[in-house]
Amino acid sequence: MQTLKLVAVSAGLSSPSSTRLLADRLLQAARYKLAEQEYAVDVEVIELRDLAVDIANNFVTGFPSQKLQTAIDTVTGADGVVAVTPVFTASYSGLFKSFFDLIDPAALTGTPVLVAATGGTARHSLVLDHALRPLFAYLRAQVVPTAVYAASEDWGTGGDAYTEGLPARITRAGEDLARAVAARPAATPADDEVVPFERQLADLRLD
Repeated sequence: MQTLKLVAVSAGLSSPSSTRLLADRLLQAARYKLAEQEYAVDVEVIELRDLAVDIANNFVTGFPSQKLQTAIDTVTGADGVVAVTPVFTASYSGLFKSFFDLIDPAALTGTPVLVAATGGTARHSLVLDHALRPLFAYLRAQVVPTAVYAASEDWGTGGDAYTEGLPARITRAGEDLARAVAARPAATPADDEVVPFERQLADLRLD
């Protein structure tokens, strides 16, 4: 059975936070859908508030701490990523942006990413399309079609005849991520490309 790795990045500052809660539920929805397809799934959540000092120090020194490097490697090595930020000043938080500024622009190429955000009012929902999608497009990630914004009023409601509720949006987004992860071709080890070239060089030396 193939094992897939899903990683959520949560930029919530409080504990507990609605941002972390949304990240957990999105992970659960994607994991459930992949389990239906008989995949084994490992999940991990990275809380950026625990890395805030390390991130700041990295900008000053130019070198990540071991803890920060492990977090970066976890995200770039994932089969699928859930990225959730609270809305600050009509955009993603500075902590959220600072973390992804430290990731090589090519490191998430082709990686399925589900973007989500939390805020106090539904008026900030455009942050998904105006800020988060462009950020991950720049990082060359594959942003799944369904993004999720959760306002304070969305928690505990199932929607109505005219508006899809938060639980339904979480389920649909999780299914989108699961579908993208399952469809992604397995990574080809770098050695498969390097070894033939080295052999060619060896042949040239023998000649």
